[in-house]
Amino acid sequence: MEITIHTTALPQDDPDAALAFYRDGLGFEVRSDVGEGRMRWITVGPVGQPGTSILLAPPAADPGITKDERRTIIEMMAKGTYGWILLATPDLDGTFKKLRAQGAEVVQEPTAQPYGVRDCAFRDPAGNLVRFQEVR
Repeated sequence: MEITIHTTALPQDDPDAALAFYRDGLGFEVRSDVGEGRMRWITVGPVGQPGTSILLAPPAADPGITKDERRTIIEMMAKGTYGWILLATPDLDGTFKKLRAQGAEVVQEPTAQPYGVRDCAFRDPAGNLVRFQEVR
């Protein structure tokens, strides 16, 4: 059986800020941008990797979510405890410097971890934790 990861989803509550982070900051290409206002579903992904995408979706837009669940999701996003993703780069220091210069919220500067990786972390505009591991 062959299985690949095609798309993962992260919540976003400000489509323009999400685009500034993922498109302008990370250099991802926009694959689709559907909806209007704050109710936009934006798919982005790394250039040259058309089979891998991130769907930046409005939080709790699912009609099956209760009012209490919606409130919990929004509260967790505000604390930065709802969504996260782990990305990889061969240039950890360059990635860190570029995102910091663009004003991204730094969670952790580049650090050699005791478990054998070197990584750093930011929060995207919606509060999602975005970790970067250095690939050697």
